[in-house]
Amino acid sequence: MTLLESLKKYSTVVADTGDIDAIARLKPQDATTNPSLLYAAAQRPEYQHLVDEAVEHADKAGGNEKQQAVAFMDRLFVSFGREILQHIPGRVSTEVDAGLSFDREGTLAKARHLIGLYEKEGVSRERVLIKIASTWEGIKAAEELEREGIHCNLTLLFSFAQAVACAEAKVTLISPFVGRIYDFYKKENGGKDIPIEDDPGVASVTKIYDYFKKFGYKTQVMGASFRKVEQITRLAGCDLLTISPDLLEKMQQTQGEITPALTPDHARKSEGEKFHLEEKDFRWMHNEDAMAVDKLSEGIRKFYADARKLEQYARSQVREKVGA
Repeated sequence: MTLLESLKKYSTVVADTGDIDAIARLKPQDATTNPSLLYAAAQRPEYQHLVDEAVEHADKAGGNEKQQAVAFMDRLFVSFGREILQHIPGRVSTEVDAGLSFDREGTLAKARHLIGLYEKEGVSRERVLIKIASTWEGIKAAEELEREGIHCNLTLLFSFAQAVACAEAKVTLISPFVGRIYDFYKKENGGKDIPIEDDPGVASVTKIYDYFKKFGYKTQVMGASFRKVEQITRLAGCDLLTISPDLLEKMQQTQGEITPALTPDHARKSEGEKFHLEEKDFRWMHNEDAMAVDKLSEGIRKFYADARKLEQYARSQVREKVGA
């Protein structure tokens, strides 16, 4: 048995890629995408037909170059998502522009628009997760979207405060970033590697998982942003784990069996009291975690830069093929 086969017995495996061929080969349950991944995929000739779809949609949408570029990106997200869903039994995550991270109303409008595009393609909203940054505004937008039957994946999650607020908002899924937490503390440690048993990213997801299961929250935990296989195996039993194709390939090529580290029974015996977060409590508790403050703001900036790179590509496609 390979490590990947063993992992699939305990956690839902999610591919973090826009490469449809890799998804078809690795056979995950779900998939996650983002502007950077889709920008890379759009450069490949085998996906040119999806770029052409986006160009045609932008042309029909009309407006100025900026508006057409936004229409192109929205359509590209949905076209790739639709194709990915043909190769997986589960859900695909589609990201809201990071520029809307502090804009509740803007996030609501974009999420509804993306779901509308999916539904026009015959894709049920049950198969789509709208990916939103775990700011207070993002969490509150997700709370409203969930009431409308639009399911959300709250990303860029680094603090326990973010996790608790998401659970209280009854969001479908959260993505705590194991690797980026590890990166922060590795840098603080002078660049020295951190032993897996002391890995702060692994510890963060374990704490969140235990809290959610102990107190009966329905929000699913999906560990994300892994740097090495050991971080993944240490979180076996987590609801979902989203993994890059290179690490999935490594696990597929390595023989071994995994013992689940996270279980509901163990979680119910964990320490900790249940508490409630109002906005002021959330902001204070999150602010007390220097790592989380640093990585959330950095993550939003990077996601925003990735989105602008995709937008520039969209503008070039619109100018070349639409003649705007």
